[in-house]
Amino acid sequence: MGRRLVPLTLDNLQDLPQRCRACVFWELDPVSGAAAVKAGTAALEKESWISAVLLDWGSCGRVVYVDDVPVGFVLYAPPDYVPRSTAFPTSPVSPDAVQLMTAFIMPGYRGQGLGRVMVQTVAKDLLRRGFRAIEAFGDARWKDPACLLPAEHLLAVGFKTVRHHPSHPRLRLELRTTLSWKEDMEMALDRLLGGARKEPALRPL
Repeated sequence: MGRRLVPLTLDNLQDLPQRCRACVFWELDPVSGAAAVKAGTAALEKESWISAVLLDWGSCGRVVYVDDVPVGFVLYAPPDYVPRSTAFPTSPVSPDAVQLMTAFIMPGYRGQGLGRVMVQTVAKDLLRRGFRAIEAFGDARWKDPACLLPAEHLLAVGFKTVRHHPSHPRLRLELRTTLSWKEDMEMALDRLLGGARKEPALRPL
């Protein structure tokens, strides 16, 4: 089984699940996001956001391929590039951290170590760029697939709560700890990365 983790670009944006390609939950503030969805321009706004972040900051995601089939992705960026991050009661994200926006692995590919490899790849990338941690806004009342990751699953893979809230706590993961994760973290990562969305199989390349 050949697997690759490739930086997210405009060229492979089409390899994300359909609903994710046109989702601007994180990329726009709530008012602008609602307007883009109503106008049918959300996909263009997503492309514009990725292009701007790539030019200004660099890689903001990874797409996972197994035997050339896209099976998952992770999206992350400093909070200054994530307008929605200011809409949470537990904002702001710490200045030494990058925000984990969302992530996903297809159901048929969980339990194969992909989640651990994906997060460790992100950790190595961000450590090289001078960041110390990843932070995320968790959903403490998570029931259905959404853009927010379940808070309890973030805690299960090593995140620590840095600001409590009954609905949307802010959690933090020190990057260096991810580089020594063992296989017993994989089940928790599967739950975390598989809980964000329920999607049909992604199209082959």
